[in-house]
Amino acid sequence: MEYVRLGLTDLKISRVGFGCAAMGGYDYGYTDDHDSIAAVHKALDLGVNFFDTADVYGFGHAEEVLSEALGSCRHDVVVATKFGVKWDEQGRTTRDISPPRVMQALDASLRRLKLDSVPLYQIHWPDRDTPIGETIEALKKCQESGKIRALGCCNFPVDLVEDAQAHCQLTTLQLPYSLAQRDFEETIRVCHQKYTISALCYNPLAQGLLTGKYGPNATFEGTDLRRRSELFSDDKFTAALALLDKLKIVGERCGRTPAQVAIQWILENPSVSCVITGIKKPLQIEENVGALGGSLSAVDFDFLSAG
Repeated sequence: MEYVRLGLTDLKISRVGFGCAAMGGYDYGYTDDHDSIAAVHKALDLGVNFFDTADVYGFGHAEEVLSEALGSCRHDVVVATKFGVKWDEQGRTTRDISPPRVMQALDASLRRLKLDSVPLYQIHWPDRDTPIGETIEALKKCQESGKIRALGCCNFPVDLVEDAQAHCQLTTLQLPYSLAQRDFEETIRVCHQKYTISALCYNPLAQGLLTGKYGPNATFEGTDLRRRSELFSDDKFTAALALLDKLKIVGERCGRTPAQVAIQWILENPSVSCVITGIKKPLQIEENVGALGGSLSAVDFDFLSAG
């Protein structure tokens, strides 16, 4: 396993992280808790020590399952969770990063995770009503009380990161980033170089498109977010299939799967600290960790980067 320092902290995390969104059993179709627990155990065996979840994943369920799976190991790994999306009894969600919500959400996550302190606590999304300074000040109070070790943000544009930096040192910035989704490439570079913020990249496989698992006639049921994802719109899907063909070509040359090549391409970006891979079953984390080791040739890297 390869590890990297998290921002300016003394925390070290695995370069391949375990994403718990699917563990909630809501956004990515049906997920069996036994499979989720087995996948966490496999991840630990492979040296993965970074587990990223959120309170809204399964409306608290993912945090509870992760805590059960980690057991006493939860004190020895880096657990990251998020707040900023609240929900009602009907499952309707709204964004809220107000100071009262900070306190309420943090205490609930600590209870579900069975932790006294969250190693990395992240603002999931900004909202339209709360000045970022007010949110940060509330988070700093929680940090001073020992309930939070490091602060991060997700889905922030550069200007909002800069506003937040005026109030504290952010440790991480989490954004979607893959060969199929490169909109935030410059944001990742600037925030890393200017503020020493660690980039955590989610959707590295474009919600599964770059694995080769889904063809043109793929369908999704229930609350699966891919039913409404722009990545599965006709234009994006066609472009992703073209990228998949390139990943297969490179994979055949270096003896790796398309998913492993896609992850390796991200990790070769010097501004990226960790790739957060969404996991449902043990074989998935095993394959994703297999992306580590070695490097792409300059020819293959340029071939993929050309789009």
